[in-house]
Amino acid sequence: MAIMQRSVLVVDDDPHIRDLLTFALGKAGLATREAGDGEQALASIDAQQPDLVILDINMPRMDGIEVCRRIRAQGDLPVLFLSSRDDEIDRILGIELGADDYVVKPFSPREVVARVAAILRRVNLAPPPPPPGAVRVGRLSLDTDGWRSSWDDTSVPLTVTEFGIVKALAANPRQVFTRDAIIDRIHGPGFALTDRTIDSHIRNLRAKFAAVGGNDVIETRAGVGYQMGPCLGVRH
Repeated sequence: MAIMQRSVLVVDDDPHIRDLLTFALGKAGLATREAGDGEQALASIDAQQPDLVILDINMPRMDGIEVCRRIRAQGDLPVLFLSSRDDEIDRILGIELGADDYVVKPFSPREVVARVAAILRRVNLAPPPPPPGAVRVGRLSLDTDGWRSSWDDTSVPLTVTEFGIVKALAANPRQVFTRDAIIDRIHGPGFALTDRTIDSHIRNLRAKFAAVGGNDVIETRAGVGYQMGPCLGVRH
């Protein structure tokens, strides 16, 4: 069976950056499309959904934060943010909206390609055993082959990174994970990600599960990190 070429939508109001990224991504074997602003990006996604969106935060007409918010309202299309300045507020807000990763300008095209490849691997490759099939903790169910999560019979859409965090915690429910250990589990050793970013993902996960009654999915262990909760829907 032939493997379909994966596609990336590059969204940035700077044509030089779009050219730089499309060239680098093309050399890596990825098909690319371009959009110069947020409205063009949404129209392109509606016409044909890519496998991943590279999204600049600061754009005219509609910024990347709003574009990401609208993407997340429709589903779990992976998003990699580009930030034109080292502004933690922008990056944390982007992660809370469900972005899978971010890169700060100026950036190395090789770094962007590497992060895109890492996200696409997590999207498209079945997670390695053990355990195969479904993982269940209380009322929480994870389909590790299909990368789907549910609370009772209600589906809870998660981003790739969010699913990776829950899967790591659920596979070892008695273990307390440091933030670095969580990063190692979902990205591999040596991946550059801040503790604040993990905290933002955890907040996002708690909000999603709380919306369907899951108020005890992830517990905080003060001074250490996070642990899987009982997932019984008991309000603390």
